[in-house]
Amino acid sequence: MEASDALLVARLAAGDDHALAEVYDACAASVYAVALRVVREVSAAQDVVQEVFVQLWTGPERYDAAAAPLRTYLMVLARSRALDAVRADARRAARQERHHRLSADAPPPPPDDEVAAREAARLVREAVRALPDDQRRLVELAYFQGNSYREAAAALGVPEGTAKSRLRAALASLERLLDHTLLESS
Repeated sequence: MEASDALLVARLAAGDDHALAEVYDACAASVYAVALRVVREVSAAQDVVQEVFVQLWTGPERYDAAAAPLRTYLMVLARSRALDAVRADARRAARQERHHRLSADAPPPPPDDEVAAREAARLVREAVRALPDDQRRLVELAYFQGNSYREAAAALGVPEGTAKSRLRAALASLERLLDHTLLESS
């Protein structure tokens, strides 16, 4: 077949479907064997064979007769498509696993954990309310509304350095207030 590879490909480029049938008859078994070795599944290997011959039919100009025999070109193409299929399956499986983990219903937390979380949230809200107004507004902007310190500084009309130092002071005050409050409640 090697001597006529260039002629077969020229016939393919001209749209001769008999040329495709000739190539298929001569090479399909080899292409299938390569695909099956890689994907290890009959239907997936058949899909790879189909992709290879469709690619040959739609782009015969990609084949270079001087580089390798047509059978070798098709087998290399089959290996490449088969590896692509294996990688796609692995990515799909990983996505499904991630989706399953994320969408799986997590068991509800125990009631005592919910009570403790609500109590901690109440204590934090009280501690924030006890801060001086300028510090409280910065904490609310930065932590409750999700602004950066730059955005919070701009919203309050203060320099960024001032916002940073007020925020640090507020966090130190909250730490002291919450440590004291938590020690009293235990």
